[in-house]
Amino acid sequence: MNISIDNVTMDEALEKISYLVENTKQSYIVTPNVDHIVKLEKDKELLKIYMDATLILTDGQPLLWISKFYKTPIKEKVSGSDLFPKVCELAAEKGYTIFLLGAGEGVADIAAKKLSEKNKGLNIVGTYSPELGFENNPTEVARIQELIKSKSPDILVVGLGSPKQEKFIHKNKEELNVSLSICIGAGIDFEAGVVKRAPKWMRRCGLEWFFRLCKEPKRMFKRYIIDDLKIIGLIWKYKKRSN
Repeated sequence: MNISIDNVTMDEALEKISYLVENTKQSYIVTPNVDHIVKLEKDKELLKIYMDATLILTDGQPLLWISKFYKTPIKEKVSGSDLFPKVCELAAEKGYTIFLLGAGEGVADIAAKKLSEKNKGLNIVGTYSPELGFENNPTEVARIQELIKSKSPDILVVGLGSPKQEKFIHKNKEELNVSLSICIGAGIDFEAGVVKRAPKWMRRCGLEWFFRLCKEPKRMFKRYIIDDLKIIGLIWKYKKRSN
């Protein structure tokens, strides 16, 4: 549609992540879903950020269905929320250090504790939950930069929601100088257990959005029922272009 993706499985993505941590600086990963594809159509800054990403992974079963409709099938859904615990397993095995940025106050600490209990040897060197609207406060942004730099993590995991997380990483990647940053949306909340994730069968059926809508109708209604339905028009728009 409006962005290219790296057509890889979860295992292939983890191999690439290991390579990026050990051989690059300032790399970052984005995981587009239906909501992101709709945003990319109008947000040119976000589109450039996605095009500059080192690894672009597919988050969302509907995008797999669309790829099959286009006769260019995507191998596997590799969502940020599924990738995050796998990256923690990889980090524990390889000795990579991780910093968690995002979620509400204290939530990242809970996630770090639970992930460390699951993965022996996992080294989460720091966590921080920024205040709402921090991205417009230069003092707070500078504080976050210094905090992350002081910990020198191999991997920065950012769960601030899209497009805030992608724009933060892209704008600050040189100052942070982290080998690899990964955008994971609500992944920190899920791992902490403060937000319940949809059952696996709903994820496989592409109904994770419906589960979240039922859990948080006021917050999710505009996104899922109004904004994301624009994907239908985009499907046909790009189908015509490919003919």
